[in-house]
Amino acid sequence: MKWIRGCMILSLWMAGNALAGQSIVNTSHNLSASGTGSIHALTEQEICIFCHTPHNSLPQSPLWNRDDPGVVYDLYSSSSINSVPGQPDGSSLLCLSCHDGTIALGNVLNRSGWINFTGGITHLPPGNSNLSSDLSDDHPISIDYTAGLASMDGQLLDPGLVSYPVVLTEGKIQCTSCHNPHSNPYSDFLVMSNQFSQLCLACHDRNYWISSSHRTSTALWNETGTDPWPHTEYTTVAENGCENCHRPHSANGRDRLMNYPAEEANCLACHNGNVASRNIENELSKTYAHNSYTYMMVHDPQEDPLVTTMHVECQDCHNPHAANEDEASAPNVKGSLAGSRGISLSGSPVSQVLYQYEICFRCHGDSPGKPAAYTSRSIEQTNTRLEFNPANPSFHPVAAAGKNPDVPSLIAPEYTESDMIYCSDCHAGDGPSGIAGPHGSNWQALLKYRYETADYTAESPENYALCYSCHSRNSILNDDSFSYHFKHIVEENSPCNSCHDPHGISYTQGNATNNSHLINFDMTIVMNSGAGVARFVDTGYQSGYCQLRCHGKGHGIGMDY
Repeated sequence: MKWIRGCMILSLWMAGNALAGQSIVNTSHNLSASGTGSIHALTEQEICIFCHTPHNSLPQSPLWNRDDPGVVYDLYSSSSINSVPGQPDGSSLLCLSCHDGTIALGNVLNRSGWINFTGGITHLPPGNSNLSSDLSDDHPISIDYTAGLASMDGQLLDPGLVSYPVVLTEGKIQCTSCHNPHSNPYSDFLVMSNQFSQLCLACHDRNYWISSSHRTSTALWNETGTDPWPHTEYTTVAENGCENCHRPHSANGRDRLMNYPAEEANCLACHNGNVASRNIENELSKTYAHNSYTYMMVHDPQEDPLVTTMHVECQDCHNPHAANEDEASAPNVKGSLAGSRGISLSGSPVSQVLYQYEICFRCHGDSPGKPAAYTSRSIEQTNTRLEFNPANPSFHPVAAAGKNPDVPSLIAPEYTESDMIYCSDCHAGDGPSGIAGPHGSNWQALLKYRYETADYTAESPENYALCYSCHSRNSILNDDSFSYHFKHIVEENSPCNSCHDPHGISYTQGNATNNSHLINFDMTIVMNSGAGVARFVDTGYQSGYCQLRCHGKGHGIGMDY
């Protein structure tokens, strides 16, 4: 009688939910002959039998009509997970009795033989629903979701705040935490819509996400090239949210469940001009680039902020959970770099950068694999953290306002002696379509504008476009700040780079007498004087002399600065 009464209640529930369009009857989980899905039985009319039986069930709730798969599963792992997933148990193991593809769909306990399916189907066919025994590309399950785990992770909600319809079964994340096998109003049998990442955010509380462009952007795919969201039905960046980059099942990039194994591919799916307005993919194809294609699976979110194994990935500079459209003035970090890690001016790790240069110092500061210098100078230095130190005798104003209170050549009112600049004011995409940031450029050293460094370069606005973007060409050639600029640049065809080191000169190597005004000679052009030195001597305001040989001519005392 209890079974009859239970069947009546189940029938009423199914009928009521059918009217609401949420009954198992009209979902692909109706494997009976009445099922409308592509997989269904030839003649079996019972619906619940494929999972449940009132008698002789597996001794596990809820009256399970299928065998334990008995499979040892490959489990998800990554350097950033704070729990240790065990083998699936509870309701997850029951789901896998179909969804790992190892047990025939019609192999149920209360039938003496298999239930036959149309088309000769026996097991769940390959595809998104067949997770196989390899769960390393799927969201981890059967994890104890405890307050301790949430605290250790720092970006999970306390389990006490996880609320219906997301359910923690006996305190664990299981398949049924996200999926309701009996109704499918949201697709994929989700317990709630994941539009705008609602389902993901039921547990995940990512830092910075509230203001991220990936949460708020209404950008659409322009239907050119490859669909950036092939596994969702949502049409904007904001609607896709987490699924812009992540895929909870059968992820191609297993670590952190990324859509693609190559890190940059997850970014370039949108940042190729087909969704995001900035075509970064085009920038990376230029002659000089921060070439992320060269590396794969080298970057790790747990790595030290100081890069010791050289690589460059989008995530080395950008935090996709934090990046936004907020603008800022130098040296403060812009929203596109928000939430990223870096190295401070003092050389200490920074968990959330305040200044753009702190990101650059990750690779171009104390890193043992930092790039070599383009110019051989009298004082060699490739550590940009040391080059921009405010204690230096001279430096471009990246980490502090410049030391020289009188720079007549600065283009006013855009630039004054008290202004500061970004690294990306010089290093960025070139040309009229060039994009902010050092993604790629057709000029050496990822420069924003042309900057010729070869000796005997003819002076022109084009050849020294980088310098002339801040310094007035007229002022320079009128000798407003140095009485021999015109002679050197125009008459002798000496490049700016022959005398000036564009970053700065470390106070540990240079001094205010010999290295003011960014003086640090290119030793492929300049040679030592007869006295065996190549140096500039600053004798006061717009006054000084050089001791060296250049273009076959000796320089010495008596040459005014």
